[in-house]
Amino acid sequence: QAKYLAQIILVGAQVVGRAFMRALRQEFAASRAAADARSRSERPQSAAASRIIGISLQEAQQILNVSNLNPEEIQKNYDHLFKVNDKSVGGSFYLQSKVVRAKERLDEELRIQAKDEKEKGWKAET
Repeated sequence: QAKYLAQIILVGAQVVGRAFMRALRQEFAASRAAADARSRSERPQSAAASRIIGISLQEAQQILNVSNLNPEEIQKNYDHLFKVNDKSVGGSFYLQSKVVRAKERLDEELRIQAKDEKEKGWKAET
């Protein structure tokens, strides 16, 4: 009887394992499709920055709780979130690193926008 019980447990574990792997693959495919859709909606430079930094513009804005790219507001929210997530005051290093990545992504977007504005100014002069 123990042999049959062991076989039932083994088969059950295999079924659960396969179902878990299938769900994991589906979630990965859905995540990839969503990332591709987001990158298609962004300008090429912005999409490249999202891939390099590893965080989308929208996610960075959500993390730092900013709706527009106002450098002062970004810096203010960054400073606050960086301090409250400092490990020395009981914060989370993981969350603090997400805040840093979000700031890097928004700074890069500001740089891209400034470059675009500069190029538009040059084109208008010619």
